[in-house]
Amino acid sequence: MAFELPALPYASNALEPHFDQMTMEIHHGKHHNAYVTNLNNAVKGTALESMSLVDICKNISQYAPAVRNNGGGHYNHSLFWSTIAPNAGGAPTGAVADAITKAFGTYDAFKEQFTAAATTRFGSGWAWLVVVNGELKITSTPNQDNPLMDVADVKGTPILGLDVWEHAYYLKYQNRRPDYIAAFYNVINWTEVNNLFAAAK
Repeated sequence: MAFELPALPYASNALEPHFDQMTMEIHHGKHHNAYVTNLNNAVKGTALESMSLVDICKNISQYAPAVRNNGGGHYNHSLFWSTIAPNAGGAPTGAVADAITKAFGTYDAFKEQFTAAATTRFGSGWAWLVVVNGELKITSTPNQDNPLMDVADVKGTPILGLDVWEHAYYLKYQNRRPDYIAAFYNVINWTEVNNLFAAAK
């Protein structure tokens, strides 16, 4: 069964003014769609066609670069769209809030560490909040890698990710990655992050 581009769970202009409509349309409809198309081309006629994206990521070192780049791109963006939302953001609630306090001390301390991970990722990549043995850690990965992959420095289950490729923010923020990162905190969908946290534990 071919991998498919998931629909955005909200209108492309729903995250204004934090994430602009044109960027969302290009990011989802062009960039993410290309990862899906290229992944399907890369796995066509192989056993990977019937594997889950998670299982592919977990053994990514066994596969061709096209599978790593495009499989990662598909997984990462699918998670990204689901963990941002309109009328969201602010401080976390529920079990994730408790886990953030346990791991980082305060929400502000979490933001400081997550911002640092996103800001200092050289070139293209992602910043992540991951579950490792039931506890939260912050990490980052290059390109379209993610912490599910057996090549990751910190391996765990992602529950929140921020895309810091320039295509994610350049139309609105140009080279001001810190402004884009700051805007991200206004659209985090803590309800979905809590759902992912519960499943990861």
